[in-house]
Amino acid sequence: MSNSFLDKVFDLHRGGKIILASKYPVRTNEELAMVYTPGVAQVVKAIQQDKQKAKDYTIIGHTVGMFTDGTAILGLGNVGPVAGMPVMEGKAMIYQEFAGLNAYPLLLGTTDVDAIVETIKNLAPSFSLIHLEDIAAPNCFAILERLEQLLDIPVFHDDQYGTALIVLAGLMNSLKVLKKEVADMNIVINGAGAAGIAIAKVLNEYGLTNITLCDSKGIVSLTRSDLNIYKKEILNLIGIERPLGTLSDALDQADIFIGVSVGGALNPTMIQNMNNQPIIFALANPVPEILPTELKDFDGIIATGRSDFPNQINNAVGYPGFVKAVLSSGIKKIGIHHIIKAATAIAETITEQELTRDYIIPNVFNANVVPNIVKSLAK
Repeated sequence: MSNSFLDKVFDLHRGGKIILASKYPVRTNEELAMVYTPGVAQVVKAIQQDKQKAKDYTIIGHTVGMFTDGTAILGLGNVGPVAGMPVMEGKAMIYQEFAGLNAYPLLLGTTDVDAIVETIKNLAPSFSLIHLEDIAAPNCFAILERLEQLLDIPVFHDDQYGTALIVLAGLMNSLKVLKKEVADMNIVINGAGAAGIAIAKVLNEYGLTNITLCDSKGIVSLTRSDLNIYKKEILNLIGIERPLGTLSDALDQADIFIGVSVGGALNPTMIQNMNNQPIIFALANPVPEILPTELKDFDGIIATGRSDFPNQINNAVGYPGFVKAVLSSGIKKIGIHHIIKAATAIAETITEQELTRDYIIPNVFNANVVPNIVKSLAK
């Protein structure tokens, strides 16, 4: 990035990127009496008698509470909650711009699971949906599970659901372009944290069941003694025992590589050992597992998380519309079947005539994406 571009970035962030604004002006005593006392008392009484009316007469019905402890910010790792605020503000802007939803970014000054769950539970009445953001594994799994049990509103973890949603949509179209069958695919997922495990769950449910999961120590196998309960659970769900080995071993004869790990984890030699026309989703940010420019005479499809290459796998394409669809349809608990329906809607936003190796996922500015997702989850 050039110095001039960075100067613009910092200027844009000065003072923060979002504000709380009023919908109506307050310029007369009558207007003041309507928005505040005495008029507001009648609205209070109406909501007291029927709490569902809060969705019609307050901001709650179209408001998301976003929470982070700053332990897994982008590819930067544990930077703390305050340093994570620029990301949270950006997410809030995307919610408003593409889905017309209000999203409050809230920073958690603790990484203790019990304290986080209790805090969010006590603040939940202010919102119609809870959005968990950039909370590191394995804490994110426990927090999501407990909140789903405790709350009567949906809980969405973008690093799990949002990533799996857009990855599946991209894979659907990649398989169409290359004319490959779902049942034949041998998939390697590198990265066994929040995103990797969620992707594995969603792909397995969709029918892409031949999955090998890798982490920083190589193939995730039940023969290892260092696995947490969430890695054991996903291996039992996949139901295929893998021998110990390296990422390179796992990629031999593989068809699909999905990287949610670290930059530079993949090299051209590894890809040469994959099957013909491989699908490479190198999604580490800001440096992907392999750059498209490193691949010579490549006959497959490659996608990254970056906007300066074709096929950007960007959660922002999916989560605004998905959350809007969840709220519109009254869903109380998000399930994998919801993810699959929404991924199908995203994929089908691009017609088969438009699909190419360099165009497998719609642009975030495609005006059809959000309404298509909303329609896919409508009752």
